[in-house]
Amino acid sequence: MFVVLSMVMGGCSTRDTDSDADSGVNTVVDAGTDGGLDAGADEGLDAGIDGGFDAGTDGGLDAGIDGGLGTCTQDEDCLASELCHPSAKRCVQTCITGADCPDTAKACDLLSPTGSQRICKCSTDALCNEGRSTSELVCSIPDAICTPKCTADAECAEGQRCDTSNGHCKVRGDTGAACTEEGQSNCDYGTHFCASHVCTALGEPTCPSYINFPNKDRLGTTGPILYGARLVRVSTDAAACGSATATKRVDVALSAYSNTPFPTRAAELGGFFRVRVDGSPQTGLSFVFPGNAYTVSGENRERAEIVVSLCVEPTSTTHSGGFHFTNGNFFCFQVDYQAAGLGPCFQGP
Repeated sequence: MFVVLSMVMGGCSTRDTDSDADSGVNTVVDAGTDGGLDAGADEGLDAGIDGGFDAGTDGGLDAGIDGGLGTCTQDEDCLASELCHPSAKRCVQTCITGADCPDTAKACDLLSPTGSQRICKCSTDALCNEGRSTSELVCSIPDAICTPKCTADAECAEGQRCDTSNGHCKVRGDTGAACTEEGQSNCDYGTHFCASHVCTALGEPTCPSYINFPNKDRLGTTGPILYGARLVRVSTDAAACGSATATKRVDVALSAYSNTPFPTRAAELGGFFRVRVDGSPQTGLSFVFPGNAYTVSGENRERAEIVVSLCVEPTSTTHSGGFHFTNGNFFCFQVDYQAAGLGPCFQGP
């Protein structure tokens, strides 16, 4: 009977940016040429070119290219075709269909699930910067509207934090933030995962497999992230292990999340590796034996549980190692199991 199970996020045990002087002449000039210039050319310029620029090109710029860069506190602060976004406090274009929207934010969608007002929403940072010489805009994750990149938490709405690496305001997801789902949930990608409804740091790997691993440049925080493990079973399976000596089979289920959908079949997993205690990498799929469970879940297939099988000697009671995805974190584990089947233990720092 297995009696102890704890999850490893970090390490294992030591085992594995010209004058007014001439009143006559000047009076004529001021009242005539100059005055005419002020009242005519200049005022005409203000009322014509300038006014037309503000109401036309500039206004169109705010509603179009800038995608709602104008700040606001109420709808009256925006153009007639815009409204003030309730949380972002930016002027956004209203619409009936996508044809009413600029190319930078082409999706016409409901402002909120419970309302009927529709606004133009963006889909990518690249489209928000369409036609620009700089990439100063981002497609807001919480609101799906083009906004300037943030540089500090104070520029974000209440309950959000600024990810200065990309200029996005995000729902706070660092250590201690509340979360509701398994895997990433609203926790910071690549550094945290949701555990018991709290965002928890993944931790730094310290196991021998990581210390001896020569390809640390292949790791990162943007690829699929491993965040959990559990022992499935320990059995004797010489046939599956294909060895006369390493006949004990230890099945471990690894949990991962990703910002791109996981494939529907384990055989299509790419960039998945197992790392031995000596640091040598091996193709992870080699340890996904025929019949091993591979379960994908989430609306966008953002979570996966991968059962891997490790073959060890019959007398062994513990096994250490690590797994990682390309550009993902390094996940250390040590599983302890007694020969009599007393229980497993995934140990961390």
